Amino acid sequence: MSLKISCQFDAGAIEVVDATSAAAIDLNIRHDSHAQITQWFYFRLQGAQGQACRMRLLNAGASAYPDGWIDYQAMASYDRVTWFRVPTSYDGRVMTIAHTPAMDSVYYAYFEPYSWERHLELLDRAQLSEHVRMLDLGSSVDGRDLNALVIGDPGAARKVWVIARQHPGETMAEWFVEGMLDALLDPSDPFGRQLLKEAVFYVVPNMNPDGSVRGNLRTNATGANLNREWNAPSMTRSPEVFVVKNKMKETGCDLFLDVHGDEGLPYVFVAGSAALPDFTPAQAAQEKAFSDAFLVASPDFQDVHGYGESPYSDETLTMASPHMTRLFGCLSLTLELPFKDNANDPDPVSGWDGARSARLGAAVLQPILGALRAR
Repeated sequence: MSLKISCQFDAGAIEVVDATSAAAIDLNIRHDSHAQITQWFYFRLQGAQGQACRMRLLNAGASAYPDGWIDYQAMASYDRVTWFRVPTSYDGRVMTIAHTPAMDSVYYAYFEPYSWERHLELLDRAQLSEHVRMLDLGSSVDGRDLNALVIGDPGAARKVWVIARQHPGETMAEWFVEGMLDALLDPSDPFGRQLLKEAVFYVVPNMNPDGSVRGNLRTNATGANLNREWNAPSMTRSPEVFVVKNKMKETGCDLFLDVHGDEGLPYVFVAGSAALPDFTPAQAAQEKAFSDAFLVASPDFQDVHGYGESPYSDETLTMASPHMTRLFGCLSLTLELPFKDNANDPDPVSGWDGARSARLGAAVLQPILGALRAR
């Protein structure tokens, strides 16, 4: 069987330069559709069982976040269920994946994918709960459904909004939401039970359906970075943000969480709204209290490494988290999960992965409850 590399499947993305020899497979990372952003890759290799493969991603050094390749290890799977890390090196220009496949078919990806089918299954499973109602908010540019889950009594005094995958290649964000939903709807989880008594959750597990299926890292079908669209979204360029923002204005918001993945930093951390010129000491205290509670709820969370302070600019209010702080005056945070591993507690087999993201999602219920009660 000759070598074959393919990517014509959900979220697949790669460009083949030369695949005649397993020892010298040359590839390019494909850019996002309608945007010059290169970072996400996901492809299938066939016909290389038992062969020492060297797959060179030639344009890695020209990617959107080249520092993301430092100390990075690619993910691989034979069944798209169990994923593991494989030896990967980066010389500042070319990234090389070195792996000897044990089977005829193997998949390689930037991070453990979260498929559109799994997304639909998550929605369907959640709506079976008596506590859940599914809302159709509208459609994406490509016509895919944009759904929100309403969990709890819409008449509850506290409104919690959680969104994920504004940047579609940050799949760890939807793994996080899956874990959070499972805990919230688990009758044996004390934090979930209590939260359903005190608050209603509005959850959008995937803000960017088109980018997810197209295999984009950061943009939707029009090339828009959704996390730069919140100040003036439109139905032509960013309908996903437009319909979610309108729904938020209708419901109100007491706590907002926007879940992302960070290419460079091997840590879990939050970014707040301190750049806003009218950010108050009380709001700063709220952010610190949430972080302190999260430190107790999950040792995977930390508050030492992060983005640090950045000055206010015209871009600030185009991003979801500070925009919601300004719009509602609520605790509003961007939560970042790593593409690499958690350097504070590394896992040499899988690094940071979907399962660990899901466990972090379950743990977030504790600081959410604390933040709502302190408000």
